[in-house]
Amino acid sequence: MEKRTTFNKWSIGFFFAVPQILLIFTFFYWPAGEAVYWSLTLQQPWGGGNEWVGLDNFRSILANPDYWNSVTLSLTFAAITTTLSMGGGLILAALTDRQLKGSKIYRVVLIWPYGIAAPALAMAFRFILAPEAGFMAVVNHYWPGLWDPGLNGTDAMASIIVAFSWKYIAYNFIFFLAALQGIPRSLIEAAAMDGSSVLRRFWDVQFPLLTPTIFFLLVINITESFQDSFGIVDIMTAGGPANSTNLMVYKIFFDGFKGLDYSGAAAQSIILMLLIILLTIFQFRFIERRVHYR
Repeated sequence: MEKRTTFNKWSIGFFFAVPQILLIFTFFYWPAGEAVYWSLTLQQPWGGGNEWVGLDNFRSILANPDYWNSVTLSLTFAAITTTLSMGGGLILAALTDRQLKGSKIYRVVLIWPYGIAAPALAMAFRFILAPEAGFMAVVNHYWPGLWDPGLNGTDAMASIIVAFSWKYIAYNFIFFLAALQGIPRSLIEAAAMDGSSVLRRFWDVQFPLLTPTIFFLLVINITESFQDSFGIVDIMTAGGPANSTNLMVYKIFFDGFKGLDYSGAAAQSIILMLLIILLTIFQFRFIERRVHYR
């Protein structure tokens, strides 16, 4: 029988909850409330008060073609990086789960990339993918001008996609491997005795049992692609060339801290938050239907 902790006085439980309540209020509700207030006012760049403007900041942003370009780039970035990082993590987890030679070493090494901070990761990939040095310099030697993220927007977007996906492959690998190891071996052995091939066993037996993990990682990866891409973009491309990698999260920083448009940046942060909320609701409303919970 499950034992539950009880308190003689309600105040004891309240005092246990107070630290968590303070943390949530200080680092979430208060900043979010300030962002909402700033988005409805016109903040002076150098201080000196503010002016209530209502929804004018939002109207100005939504009428700006550059902002819609950043929205399109962010959605494209999220779709491609989520596909690559989840697909790569699943493949590596499936191969490691088969306990091939050296799988224990792979299990440790494949987790390491997620522990690298985004700015350090971006700096490494900036040198690796530089057109004048490293691997891509060899490619440019045989095909001059084929790769140049400093001038070509497509190359620049590809570079930040590769860097971000490489980091999150490790994150997805951890969860996929844990989920695969949680599947009873008797099911896989029974399918093998029936003559199913490795791919057939994976698709018919393992993949349906992985859908709860896939759904969880889908939500996390899409959310993180909007939020955790700032460090990579800032170090590798700074939003260029010609705003070709100016994702929503980087545009908030650039307009707020470099353009000193605090109210506009606050309004953009509110739109970004609402977009992530809507995407999450969509996933829970329509995609979760296909999830098979054990």
